[in-house]
Amino acid sequence: MNNNQATLQKLEVMRLRGMLRAFRSTMETGVKNQFTPDELVSHLVDAEWDDRYNRKLERLLKAAKFRYKAYFEEIDFGLDRNLDKNRLLRLSDCGWVERHQEILITGPTGVGKSFIASALGHQACTYGYTVGYYLCSKLFSHLKFAKADGTYLKELTRIQKQHVILLDDFGLMPLDAQSRLSLLEILEDRHGRKSTVIVSQVPITQWHEIIGDPTIADAICDRIVHTAHRIQLKGESVRKIYSHCAREPERTGE
Repeated sequence: MNNNQATLQKLEVMRLRGMLRAFRSTMETGVKNQFTPDELVSHLVDAEWDDRYNRKLERLLKAAKFRYKAYFEEIDFGLDRNLDKNRLLRLSDCGWVERHQEILITGPTGVGKSFIASALGHQACTYGYTVGYYLCSKLFSHLKFAKADGTYLKELTRIQKQHVILLDDFGLMPLDAQSRLSLLEILEDRHGRKSTVIVSQVPITQWHEIIGDPTIADAICDRIVHTAHRIQLKGESVRKIYSHCAREPERTGE
């Protein structure tokens, strides 16, 4: 066995998959001899770094379970929906995650709230943060079952550990006593330690009514509303606008 084959086997045993592919490629293409020793080492290290980053990102995205496969670059800033491009771009560096801040996204149905939230979550994953996406109705229902089977604290701990959680469709239904207490516990655990994104059709001024209990509503809103980044969308449904644009060529004969 020659030295190159031995090196390939060792890289495989050590699970250095990026280096393995890069080294094999340099051998097969015949460019290995074109590298100086330090250039070859740098090339192999870069390949391993990229491979590990991509595999980690894939794991983070899979674990997040986003509602939409949304990328920040796909956000349409040309639509008339009160979306401040500069403000959103400032959030793209994920400094808000590092500072443990919240983001509240509100607006009518179909204006792209969930897509923007998912894009922010995807961006956080690219920076190496763990993210969890939750529909509020399913989350609170799941926590009720967890309370019944004794896994409630375990579930809260799992949620608390995530750098970012996205709570979507908040306020579609008024919260019952157990759900509002669960929400308070989640936000209490995360306040000042981790980041939370809340997406809602209901204006923030009506959240007290949705939460129900005035004391708990004050405690929840005090933790998230006053210091959060707010994105208040307006306008028509994005789906309706895109559907109209798709039909326009048919009417004009184009």
